[in-house]
Amino acid sequence: MALNLQNARFIASYGTVDGLPAPTTPEVAFVGRSNVGKSSLLNKLLGRKALAKVSSQPGKTANVNFFEADGISFVDLPGYGYARVSMAERQRWANLISGYFAQERSFNLVIALVDVRLEAQKLDQDMLAFLRENDLPFVVALTKADKLSRPKQTRQVELLSQQLEVPREQMLLTSAQTGLGIDELRHRIEKACD
Repeated sequence: MALNLQNARFIASYGTVDGLPAPTTPEVAFVGRSNVGKSSLLNKLLGRKALAKVSSQPGKTANVNFFEADGISFVDLPGYGYARVSMAERQRWANLISGYFAQERSFNLVIALVDVRLEAQKLDQDMLAFLRENDLPFVVALTKADKLSRPKQTRQVELLSQQLEVPREQMLLTSAQTGLGIDELRHRIEKACD
């Protein structure tokens, strides 16, 4: 049965791990660097323009935000690696991310967002290594694909597949602008939450 994500709604935002609600539905988590376009992709995926707050300032997602659509929880985790916040705030974000993953949750799918225009970043490599070590099911959504020509997209996918040590079939080219890869992403979520 096709997912119906059109009735997505914001549930709540949590600033501490202790406050996170107990899981009662399949969960799909979104992780990525601060300026990778998590909120934009989430909005495109859920067919809503401003469900997740989008900002020109990276580092705006400072809490764990829960959204719900078609019986699935979509969990937007704080972006990592943003330098222009205090060390204490960066540590709080890191604690939220690791605290979320340390809980007993369903973890149906983790969508790790990586900017397709850049070479592999150390923080992304670390996050993917963490997901692998903990046997968490994940796909890599390569964001901002609309900013590159087709040949350049192909080259970057090959390069990132090697650098991140992720098989090509576990990576999706996406664009929150054009909708590229969004249907395939929905399909992966559907399969993971079946």
